[in-house]
Amino acid sequence: MNTDIQTILHKINGTHVPHVKKVAVAFSGGLDSCLAIELLRKIYKAQEIIPITIDVGQGKQEMDELHEKAKQLGIAPIIIDAKKEFSELWLTKAIEANSNYNGYPVSTSMTRQLVARVVAVEAVKLGCDAILEGSTGKGNDQYRMHNVFKFFAPQLEILVPVRDFDLTRTEEVTLCTYWNIPVTEQITGGDDKTMWCRSIASGAVGLNQQIPDDVWLWLTPPQQAPDKPTEISITFKQGIPVALNNQTMPLDTLLENLNEVAGKNGIGLIDMFEDGIMGLKSREIYEAPAATVILNVHKDLEQACLTKEEIQFKKMIDAQWAYLVYHGLWFHPLKEALDAFVKTTQHFVNGTYVIALYKGTMTITQRTLPTSLFYPEVRSITSSAFNQQWCTNAAKIMGLPIELLAQRLAKEKQL
Repeated sequence: MNTDIQTILHKINGTHVPHVKKVAVAFSGGLDSCLAIELLRKIYKAQEIIPITIDVGQGKQEMDELHEKAKQLGIAPIIIDAKKEFSELWLTKAIEANSNYNGYPVSTSMTRQLVARVVAVEAVKLGCDAILEGSTGKGNDQYRMHNVFKFFAPQLEILVPVRDFDLTRTEEVTLCTYWNIPVTEQITGGDDKTMWCRSIASGAVGLNQQIPDDVWLWLTPPQQAPDKPTEISITFKQGIPVALNNQTMPLDTLLENLNEVAGKNGIGLIDMFEDGIMGLKSREIYEAPAATVILNVHKDLEQACLTKEEIQFKKMIDAQWAYLVYHGLWFHPLKEALDAFVKTTQHFVNGTYVIALYKGTMTITQRTLPTSLFYPEVRSITSSAFNQQWCTNAAKIMGLPIELLAQRLAKEKQL
């Protein structure tokens, strides 16, 4: 046994381990959850391990890899398909609320909580006494999943071995090699993929680290994208995209198609500094072609369809919605109340947009707005429908407070 392994095992064995018998594992097939299976066997001495995998749109390749790793680990995960719930009950709310946490199109923040809820409910149903998940102690997911576990299974013990044994990524890889656990990370930190957004090497990206082109799933780097624009159309009904290129389809199918076409045209690269739940900054890399297009178009559509007062107030609501979801409070009463407000604003958010995608840019070339508040026959300076003389006295009234401010200043100078 080499010195590194001895040091790691000494640290693990020196940490208090709760006594557990039957443990449900949020199993993604990633490094953390694969290592967790062996830790349950060798360290926690669990009598029964129940891996549960939630499909939220990771795609066939990732699910195939998961099954292969499960086979190597000698486990048979319970697979629960949550793609429809994620797209129809979670993503619709995210689109309506223009979900954006300081530049991040809220995604993993949602799926972690959806996964945690489903796993917690299953764990209770199956009579487990503990739940295990693979978060680190430096990231956000530990808080998101803990909140949801305690909401749906408050009586169960929560195991977070990477955090609780204070393991670095290097130590995890060393343990996996020692115990012959399959590791397929293309880049340190791995990735997290849903139909809405893919995060890459979260928490592990260096300040000036270059991301190799072969890492991308959907994205073609803008300089390598086609030299001619690709034109697409998207139709929204009550705030939700319902058709792509005039073809009606479910949201998950629309996202799959849009990720492909927008990604090929260099759309969706996000490289940003993110303020995590603990207030610690990290450089985060995302690819989100469909989310980038949809959120930009939805926001423009709202500008046309909502009143000025709704737009101003909804900006605050949207920001608070994203903050709550990012911080693991999807099931908080305030978030549900915000959902209710947001839904009331979407009735007239209808329209079809034609967009030109070109080397990382998107340009709106045509808008069809059946229920907007855009009335050029009244507003346009070329129209005579509006008698401008009506505004003479209105301007005097609107300007009266400013006149009074000026009078006060004049009085002050005389004192």
